Amino acid sequence: MIHGFTIYASHLPMPFGVDQRTIEFLREHRVAHLATSGVDRQPVVVPICYVFDGENIYTPLDEKPKSVKPAALKRVRNIQEQSQVALVIDDYSEDWSDLAYVLITGSARIISPSEASSEHSRAVELLRVKYPQYRSMKIHELPMIKIKPARFKCWRAQPRKKE
Repeated sequence: MIHGFTIYASHLPMPFGVDQRTIEFLREHRVAHLATSGVDRQPVVVPICYVFDGENIYTPLDEKPKSVKPAALKRVRNIQEQSQVALVIDDYSEDWSDLAYVLITGSARIISPSEASSEHSRAVELLRVKYPQYRSMKIHELPMIKIKPARFKCWRAQPRKKE
C-alpha cells in the first residue's frame, strides 16, 4: 500500500504544517538534490548539504572544489534568472517498503554575508553544527542559497503487512 500527501505552506499551523516526523526527516538527512532551471529551460540537479531552520532551507556555496567561482555556478545563474526551485530529500532501500521522500518546491535567492548578516550568520551556525566539515571553511564569508518553501509533498511507503 502506498501513502502520500501534499502540504501547502500557507495552510497549516506547524512550520508549513509539516508533521514532526517530516521535520525530523528533513533535519536528520544530510544530502538533498536541488533542481534549478534558467531561461534556457535546461534543468540542473546537484546534490547539496543543507539545513532547515523550521522556516527556510539554506545551502552554502562552500569551498568544496568547483570548476568555476561561486557566482558562475550554473545553479546560481539559474536562480538569478528564475527563482523557482525544487528540492528532494529521500530514503532509498532495496526493500521498497522502506522508501520515502520529501519534495519541496519554492523560491530561492542568493544571500550574501553583508546583505543579510544576521540571517546569514544564523544559517552558518546551523550548517556548522550539522556538518563539522564547515567549521574549517570560510562559509561565513561566502554567499549561500536561501530557499523559501511554498509546498511540501511527502511520500512514504507503508510497510507490508505480515501474513
